[in-house]
Amino acid sequence: MKMGLLSLAIWTPIVFGAILLAMGRDDQARTVRWIALIGAIASFLVTLPLYGQFDIANAGMQFVEKTSWIERFNVNYHLGLDGISFWFVLLTAFITVVVVISAWEVITERVNQYMGAFLILSGLMIGVFCALDAVLFYVFFEATLIPMYLIIGIWGGPNKIYAAFKFFLYTLLGSLLMLVALVFLYTKSGGSFDILTWHKLPLSSLAQTLLFFGFFAAFAVKVPMFPVHTWLPDVHVEAPTGGSAVLAAIMLKLGAYGFLRFSMPIAPDASREWAWLMIALSLIAVIYVGLVAMVQQDMKKLVAYSSVAHMGFVTLGFFIFNDLGVSGGLVMMIAHGFVSAAMFLCIGVLYDRVHSRQIADYGGVVNTMPTFAAFAVLFAMANSGLPATAGFVGEWMVILAAVKVNFWLAVMAATSLVLGAAYTLWMVKRVYFGPIGNDNVRTLTDINAREFLMLGILAVAVLYMGIHPKPFTDVMNASVAGFLKHVSASKL
Repeated sequence: MKMGLLSLAIWTPIVFGAILLAMGRDDQARTVRWIALIGAIASFLVTLPLYGQFDIANAGMQFVEKTSWIERFNVNYHLGLDGISFWFVLLTAFITVVVVISAWEVITERVNQYMGAFLILSGLMIGVFCALDAVLFYVFFEATLIPMYLIIGIWGGPNKIYAAFKFFLYTLLGSLLMLVALVFLYTKSGGSFDILTWHKLPLSSLAQTLLFFGFFAAFAVKVPMFPVHTWLPDVHVEAPTGGSAVLAAIMLKLGAYGFLRFSMPIAPDASREWAWLMIALSLIAVIYVGLVAMVQQDMKKLVAYSSVAHMGFVTLGFFIFNDLGVSGGLVMMIAHGFVSAAMFLCIGVLYDRVHSRQIADYGGVVNTMPTFAAFAVLFAMANSGLPATAGFVGEWMVILAAVKVNFWLAVMAATSLVLGAAYTLWMVKRVYFGPIGNDNVRTLTDINAREFLMLGILAVAVLYMGIHPKPFTDVMNASVAGFLKHVSASKL
């Protein structure tokens, strides 16, 4: 079989990761870091031709690869990309480069295993976004748990084992119900695991409802939606900086993507029937979790709760069932990938110097780290949804979509902008502005060239997407229109 662009995007980081795992211990750390960086950059470069060759007018799957994998059960190695999944492949490869740079001097033990785990995780997550065979999707979806479990459990904080187990058990238990749903659809479709075939299955109302909640169990935990979000703050607090960045930027998106690829097109009637529940849970996440974020004393916990609130906006956009809402949710997922990764990396920069994430241990950082503070404030503004930053575009699209459906729904959704600004600016004021808070801050040194490069890359992405979002929305428009046409064609 000729290896296509999608296979290259999946297997390039996995091969580099395997090479790193095979390398020696920390006496080869310098070589390991360079191989990891070369692997991450190569993995990103092989995704770029996808943009050049992608046909934005085509709503269907592109770059399709299909070959038999397990013939007895009609399981295929089947890959494809449409406007809904396109940007997540590039985003995953891009964030992996940044994370490798972020760990350059910080990780000093088992460097080859740390870098290898991230590269393998990158390939597996790209596999989730490309898989068109349900078994292949499930294998990639579950396999992502293993490297992230190890990253948290080996390089995490004092309670890393507790956090790693909580992460693993929550997400694994949710996925077991999805597995039951996949087996049911396999028998119902006459022995096919082809996801696109499942989209056309005539299913009864009861079957759709059961399938919807089977998929909900897996994807809601991954997003995570209220009330199954409680694992996320604990995991973020204990995870190393790179782990938090990838978890927030990419792994949470696997759940939201699952709703668009499985729940809504396979069970469209049930999706519309239970949309009120999804909207209610999304609004609780936006408002209640936003209020919870306001009382956090730990910077990582604050940003973790912020992620839950922002992902609530995403699921709200999806279940409004109009083009602005779905496109807005997708744009918000991409923007959140840039902004949340940047927020966690900024916290990591401070933690590397002071070894504390408590807001009370800082104050006046701008006096000793002016360049870093400029980056941190930019990302905080993006997290608050400031116009001309990536954080604004998706939120505005979802609010406009909500207005079309119900004015008061839009008002409740818009409270997220107020709450987001409140908790983010409160943190910025306490950490970065005012007089120097203590001796720890007085002795801080500004960011070095590596940290400047890492934050600078993300700053460019955040500003470019905020000022010129058209390239992002152009890619998804045709696929979103086709998706909504399919979902709306059903009759309750």
